[in-house]
Amino acid sequence: MAKKKSPYFEDFNRMVECSCRAAEHLKKTLREFTPDTFEEKCELMHEIENEEDDIKHEMMERLAKEFIPPIDREDIIDMSHHLDNVTDKIEEIVMRMHMYNVQTLRTDANTYADIILKMCDKLKIAVDEFPNFHKSTTLKEKIIEINTIEEEGDRLYMTAVRELFEQESNPLQIFAWSKIFDLMEDCCDACEHVANVMEMVIMKNG
Repeated sequence: MAKKKSPYFEDFNRMVECSCRAAEHLKKTLREFTPDTFEEKCELMHEIENEEDDIKHEMMERLAKEFIPPIDREDIIDMSHHLDNVTDKIEEIVMRMHMYNVQTLRTDANTYADIILKMCDKLKIAVDEFPNFHKSTTLKEKIIEINTIEEEGDRLYMTAVRELFEQESNPLQIFAWSKIFDLMEDCCDACEHVANVMEMVIMKNG
């Protein structure tokens, strides 16, 4: 029961909530694609990212003074790093679209945004269950679900990049969208890394 009250698990929850909000903002931005409003979209995304950074900094300050944390220090550091990285990558997707002056949206981008949001939602469910890692009968299953969605993202990445090079002749568009798809794949990888940290904690304490 004490583990459920640990501020670290509460912080993980707050961080993943930021990631979910960022993923929802990304999906809405692409669904209502209007390049003229991208600067405004970037500002809102940056506010979410800053909020998560503040949570992470508070956690690291607490950890520096903590005598016995509820899980290994390196696991807390890794977990917070990868959670923060999810939101960082989502923010960078929108920023790059603005920087590269993207005027036309590729269909695969919307599909990728759906996968990123789905991964973040599944990640939140797993993080909610994480305080019970000692006795949870469902956490491993939730981790597997995240890994399965990440594989879906891998397949989409290969298809999206191949179609980009097959269909697009403008080298600037190829450059821009290659970078954007790389970031989308990095975002999925970051979600999987969080799941991997939780899996490692289960194995260490099994």
